[in-house]
Amino acid sequence: GRVHIAKPNLIRFRYHRWQLEGGNNFDKCPAIHHGDTITDRKSVFQPHLAQVTSVDEVKMVRAYLVTNRKIASATHNIVAYRIFDESRGVWMQDCDDDGETAAGSRMLHLMEILEIKNVIVVVTRWYGGVHLGPDRFKHINNCARSILVACGMVPEKENSKSKGGKKSKSSKKK
Repeated sequence: GRVHIAKPNLIRFRYHRWQLEGGNNFDKCPAIHHGDTITDRKSVFQPHLAQVTSVDEVKMVRAYLVTNRKIASATHNIVAYRIFDESRGVWMQDCDDDGETAAGSRMLHLMEILEIKNVIVVVTRWYGGVHLGPDRFKHINNCARSILVACGMVPEKENSKSKGGKKSKSSKKK
């Protein structure tokens, strides 16, 4: 079909001026993983993931990602994160659509279903000039799911479930 999944990472980080001058404190920024791209009708989607334990780390990851010109110039950087504060027993979670209506909340919903904990996922979309309609949500969630699985964030019980939507009714006739 029309969907292309590329294996090499699209993003290549370089040293920036702030790293040399010590202006911003990105030395405490969590490690960021970059996933495989999905291309459909000239739009390109790429996921990024980092393990975080505070909202400050979420802000740091987002700030670090946009230091890359390609990511900063993308049409949308859709964000969702979930953090569990063990000391208070409270979930902190939020999402940002960045102009892609309802995409962030759909990604956050996916993370809730998969019981993801202490992770931020950013899906970057470079618009290719052709409207994708509802397919764009499929690509965004597929990107998010693929990087969560690739980085080992999905608990085994969720990872081993069969894909296929609704379960068929089992016959209990005796």
